[in-house]
Amino acid sequence: MIDKFSSKTIEALGSYVYVYSDPDTKKPFYVGKGKGNRVFQHLWDDSESEKVQKIKEIIGRKKEPLIEILAHGLDEDTALKVEAAAIDLIGINNLTNQKRGYESSTYGKIEVSALESRYAGEKLEDDNIKHNLMLIRINRVYRNDMTPYELYEGTRGCWKLSLDSAEKVDYVLSVYDGMVVEVYKPVQWFEGLTTFTTKDDDKSQWTQPRYEFVGRIADPKIRKKYVGKSVAEYFKKGDQNPIRYVWGK
Repeated sequence: MIDKFSSKTIEALGSYVYVYSDPDTKKPFYVGKGKGNRVFQHLWDDSESEKVQKIKEIIGRKKEPLIEILAHGLDEDTALKVEAAAIDLIGINNLTNQKRGYESSTYGKIEVSALESRYAGEKLEDDNIKHNLMLIRINRVYRNDMTPYELYEGTRGCWKLSLDSAEKVDYVLSVYDGMVVEVYKPVQWFEGLTTFTTKDDDKSQWTQPRYEFVGRIADPKIRKKYVGKSVAEYFKKGDQNPIRYVWGK
């Protein structure tokens, strides 16, 4: 196996996306992007990362990792998106990559009806709102491939909010990129991190109380009314507060 490219090859490559695979199973274990000889640098990495340990394990079998260029002749932005698409296709849980690709939540793998709702979904009009709603933006944690439980956990807490207002809410709308992705019926609100959760937040760093709800996915009739609707206009540009209340009429 070679460990560097010639200058002519580097010139032709431009930006590229590459894949490391196990030589015996042919299963990919790392996806990356780069220029020049970036693809080979992992062979000399001496960190304790899972990727490096996998490479060492292969070498310990007296083999070499299978290194392939997935796409080349790309500009930087395209390479980032191809890398993200490859990671989404293989699945982050099947790779040693520590994070998903560039803007995967926006441009990554997504079911077609959800994509249509994102770009062409109708607006949720005030006159159609008959319930007291809490809108929660989950842009920081959202992924297109979240499981229902992950989406619930990412939506239900822990939030800085008025407990009095929260307890008047009929439904909580989980919002990503201005679109409602799920609706929950909160049963009860609790102080943050006092119910079973997979979160590992450090409560000692909180400067004020935070709260979380326990609930369930709303009934189909309610979901049909809200899921896929655009609520972007309820959040002012530049506002960092992830929570909005909309009171029914």
